[in-house]
Amino acid sequence: MSEAAATAPTAPSPVTGAFTHKQVLVILTGLMLGMFLAALDQNIVATAIRTIGDDLHGLSVQAWVTTAYLITSTISTPLYGKLSDLYGRKPFFILAISLFVIGSAACAFSTSMYMLAAFRAFQGLGAGGLFSLALAIIGDIVSPRDRAKYQGYFLAVFGTASVLGPVIGGFFAGSKSILTITGWRWVFLVNVPIGIVALYVVWRTLNLPNTHRPARIDWAGVTALIVCLVPLLVVAEQGRSWGWGSGTSLGCFALGVAGLVLFILAEHRMGDDALIPLRFFQNTVFSITSGVGILVGMGLFGGISVLPLYLQIVRGVSPTESGLLLLPLTAGLMVGAIISGQLISRTGRYKIFPVIGSVLCVVALGLMSFIGADTPLWETDIFGAIFGLGIGNIMQPITLATQNAMPARDIGVATSSATFFRQMGGTLGVAIFLSVLFTTVGPNIGHAYKQAAATSAFQSVASDPAVQHAAGNKPILAVINGKGLSSSSLNDTSFLKTADKRLAHPFFVGFSKSMDLVFRLAAIVMLLGLGLLLFMRELPLRTMSGIQAQHADAKAERERQEAAGRIGEASPA
Repeated sequence: MSEAAATAPTAPSPVTGAFTHKQVLVILTGLMLGMFLAALDQNIVATAIRTIGDDLHGLSVQAWVTTAYLITSTISTPLYGKLSDLYGRKPFFILAISLFVIGSAACAFSTSMYMLAAFRAFQGLGAGGLFSLALAIIGDIVSPRDRAKYQGYFLAVFGTASVLGPVIGGFFAGSKSILTITGWRWVFLVNVPIGIVALYVVWRTLNLPNTHRPARIDWAGVTALIVCLVPLLVVAEQGRSWGWGSGTSLGCFALGVAGLVLFILAEHRMGDDALIPLRFFQNTVFSITSGVGILVGMGLFGGISVLPLYLQIVRGVSPTESGLLLLPLTAGLMVGAIISGQLISRTGRYKIFPVIGSVLCVVALGLMSFIGADTPLWETDIFGAIFGLGIGNIMQPITLATQNAMPARDIGVATSSATFFRQMGGTLGVAIFLSVLFTTVGPNIGHAYKQAAATSAFQSVASDPAVQHAAGNKPILAVINGKGLSSSSLNDTSFLKTADKRLAHPFFVGFSKSMDLVFRLAAIVMLLGLGLLLFMRELPLRTMSGIQAQHADAKAERERQEAAGRIGEASPA
């Protein structure tokens, strides 16, 4: 079979720019493989990072591995959107997959945590394009009215990655070696074959018409964005250990604000050639969905970041088990996305779904704020399922509203901008809520032990010589004796695995109270998002895909020029 024959089924109609359902599904295969890479990587690395840190003798600097990846993926996201609008999606999607695969292979052969952080930064350069470009390509080939039902496939990818990630990560992290290679290194090597298959599928199937537009590259905006985001992301990850009011933290804040000012000035000067054109914010739908994206990102990632900690620390389950216990949340997310997608396609109405989703999230987070040390796991699962159902009704319609409100020629940068704001919200949420958690957990644990010490049953356990001599009980006995909870005990809670459960129970009570505060704050953030959503205008969904709309715009422009030419020819007569 010739190359032309192999790729012909995925080429749009030259007249209308329309794709058939079969052609869309073929292209979706490549897009989902690319997104599966990034989604699986996030889940696997999170499960195995402690094992990796121990093996490379750098557990104390593991945050830099996350920060490096976060910085490059966040900064590159809007750049992919802008360049793909100008020069086409396919080459940049292939570039994103290639960088991700090369970075993954390099990570597998790291010999220190700092080397791993550098390679994760390189990997992040590819990750920044995997999510945003996949969503932009869907906007190119499917109309907003039909887009929601196809985006349900992407949610299935996230669900599958959420299930497989903790299991695979736990398996690799728990294996000493596989094929003579240390087990945890396969956490990164597993991306290589998946990436090669994704590259092949995308190369053969993703054939979209390119409309090259003359434009300047906004290097000043890119530089200013780096100056703005790098110090802010670094302080978001490290501020808790540095101290939010320390000179280093304040210096990062000042540098970030200066970078923001420079970025706005650069975007104003570049006009339509800007990385994120300021005219976008004159569109009320884009402005509101960007704000909602930040708030939803904060509530989602910030609130959920403490759930695995609760399951592993308070309930004593393994990382793999905690991932599996979050399956109800993942299932709720998938169900919410699929149902909302189908209803949007049938009715053409979409605003009601993020509103309902926000209400569900506020309710779920409110219920989670009552989770305690002895709450049955089935209750936690139900609350998680409600939360997932809410998020499933928010994420997809918000992206759809953004794409529908923006001109077809800007769909790439509009989609990547929406992803960018959501990532920033997630970063802020995790940093702020984990800071709240670890700032309050010491006093709350101390208070819980004071209350427990007033009971004769607890005094009897604490005075038992066998309990006092057990190594796992030493950090707890220090709290009971008024010395307080040391920072090392919070950085390494492995002593809880061997501690007497009766003695450790107040620790779990205090931790749960701090976690409840995080959930209440996340509920307030989601409530603010709900209030913002109420002001969003619901525009009629377009019935043309991005490519069809560009065809129609080009045709209208040609007709306008021809009409102007005819008028010009007739004027002398």
